Amino acid sequence: MNHSSAGLVVWDVDGTLIPADLRWLTRAIARAYGISQSEVVFPDKKVHGYTDESIAVDAAIASGVDPSAAEAGLSAFRQAIAAVMQEGRQEFAEVQPPYPGAVASIAELHDRGFIQTVLTGNLRVAAEVKLKVAGLDEFLDLRIGAFGSDAQDRFELPAVVAQRYSAIYGDPLDSARVIVIGDAPNDIACARHADFRVAVVAHRIGRQDLASYGPDLVLDSLDPTTVVAAVSSLLSSGG
Repeated sequence: MNHSSAGLVVWDVDGTLIPADLRWLTRAIARAYGISQSEVVFPDKKVHGYTDESIAVDAAIASGVDPSAAEAGLSAFRQAIAAVMQEGRQEFAEVQPPYPGAVASIAELHDRGFIQTVLTGNLRVAAEVKLKVAGLDEFLDLRIGAFGSDAQDRFELPAVVAQRYSAIYGDPLDSARVIVIGDAPNDIACARHADFRVAVVAHRIGRQDLASYGPDLVLDSLDPTTVVAAVSSLLSSGG
């Protein structure tokens, strides 16, 4: 681990830094598969904490698309989500401002010497638009981030972060010095799969429900003082 840093903070995006909103996926799926937006059906419990491509395939099938056609349509989906996000930049700024404390938490962690990036199910092109428009990207090192365009299985993304971290910073990534901040059970499972620390913020799911999945900590909000204290405590001496 880079000895000049206090540790690595890996942020989820939707539901953690900004409110989740399925309108973008709905539009892209409808466009990619030639169906109306009103026909798009998202399967229960396989949306939050999964990659956009896996969600697109599952939603297409749930919406009546043949499974083989759903997989074959991923190229069109990638093009569609890129177009949808560019077209919707102004709308996004109006309907999905960052959660209170998100910008300040990232800035304060930067001041404390933490390297920060993202691990998100969003395709990179979508994540970059969201983070830029929301004003969240200034202190995030997206060179070492992992995105839904890197792997369809979210559990493969921590290895992408590790590989990119090592390539950029020149040291192996010490899993005990990494914390994921997310909001969904699959964020917790993904972090545990990589032996990372994990905190979740109760933006959408109650504290008790989140705690039942075994995170290191549940946060009520992104209050910067609380976030910095939590991250510092969990990463001190390897947690």
